[in-house]
Amino acid sequence: MCIYGRTHSSGKVSPDQLLFLSKPFSRMSHNSVNQTSSPAPKFYDAIILGASGFTGKYVVREALKFLNAPNSPLKSLALAGRSPGRLAEALKWAVGADSPRNIPLLTADTTDPDSLSRLAAQTKVILNCVGPFRLYGQAVVSACVDAGCDYIDISGEPEFMERMEALYHEKAVEKGSLVISACGFDSVPAEMGLLFHSRQWAGPSAPNRVEAYLSLESDKKIVGNFGTYESAVLGVANADKLVEFRRSRPKRARPAIPGPAPPKGSLIEHHQQLGLWALKLPSADSVVVRRTLATLTENPHGLPGVNETADDLKKREAFWSSVKPAHFGVKLGSKSLLGLFPYIMLGIFIGLLCRIALGRRLLLKYPSFFSLGGFRKEGPSEEEVASATFKMWFVGHGFSDASLASKGNKKPDTEVVTRVAGPEIGYLATPIILIQCALVVLSKRGSLPKGGVFTPGIVFGPTDLQERLQENGISFDFISKNALSA
Repeated sequence: MCIYGRTHSSGKVSPDQLLFLSKPFSRMSHNSVNQTSSPAPKFYDAIILGASGFTGKYVVREALKFLNAPNSPLKSLALAGRSPGRLAEALKWAVGADSPRNIPLLTADTTDPDSLSRLAAQTKVILNCVGPFRLYGQAVVSACVDAGCDYIDISGEPEFMERMEALYHEKAVEKGSLVISACGFDSVPAEMGLLFHSRQWAGPSAPNRVEAYLSLESDKKIVGNFGTYESAVLGVANADKLVEFRRSRPKRARPAIPGPAPPKGSLIEHHQQLGLWALKLPSADSVVVRRTLATLTENPHGLPGVNETADDLKKREAFWSSVKPAHFGVKLGSKSLLGLFPYIMLGIFIGLLCRIALGRRLLLKYPSFFSLGGFRKEGPSEEEVASATFKMWFVGHGFSDASLASKGNKKPDTEVVTRVAGPEIGYLATPIILIQCALVVLSKRGSLPKGGVFTPGIVFGPTDLQERLQENGISFDFISKNALSA
């Protein structure tokens, strides 16, 4: 597939032409699948699970731009959730005034394993938008792995992602199920942005550390996704469990990075070149990047595709040979120090309250109060969403010649700055990213790994995902390369 545009020639669905399906299979079709020894035919290219949620309805709207578009691999699509009525409302919202088309609405519940098995048995890939994923995600992953269908989601929850790898990786490889979390704003801009940045260090030069400065901008008040807020509260509440889990797991390989480990630095800094005050974040992006770099260290040429061609192999090896690993961290940027105050207060509130049950209940019941208006249960208005944008600046410090790093504790002498930019992160950028990841899976499946639980970077790095994102409103730009004073 070579189309990257965000428009399509045909229309979408009107309310009077919706197709309601209370069960994804009829009894006859379900029985016939069980009786055959050959793989069951897939009814749909993709199913969006949680399509009626705050983020899910934006994912539906984005998906419809590519359904049956010229050269698009997305020829059939279904929406799934607990309530056909809510799915119909979400679809009506997503369709707007466009001309009609039938989209099946399938009933499924993350607490009903049979309903999830039926979904996974009839699609090539499930796009999961039901969070928090620590509460609702594992059953979906399990159903997809059992059925051998692919799975992608928008999770930004490190514990969920790492547990899914521990529990399902080997079985996913066996079944041919590709499981990829963090296919939204968490963590594709960070992963693809770092890979893009890394390739700017040409020849003998090499990065030592790269810091990403995330700047959220809007001419209206920025309102965050409540699901992100809820995941953060539950993540901090269970931080001890994650530490314990990581200690129980085998140590992963670490990449060889030229030069010394970077200093920890201060919690808050002022970056004069970017004009930003920055707050260090305990970001899922950093965790996902480290997992990608660990997998790359274990597989220096990347992961072979299940049916890759000689050209695919050559492209994959050439891509990964151009990638140079670096220490990576993320900071939240603001044009004023005062702009960081709500985030600092939210961090204090979560740190103090989330370890006790009453505190968690208060945090989740009154998100607007504890976030000083930064999050609210009803989500942002469409006007607030449309007015927001993001910029993620990647500032890399390294060596003009990697051999210099081995000469004592020589400080980095080169700085490279790149940038990823796009629309509002939760409801616009995330759907764009998720749908483009799904289109890559559908169109490039033979050049992707047979199966397994992986991060987006290691799977999508050598593909055309960056170009697709670029053509759909998320830009990747080289900004500058400068020598640093001694």
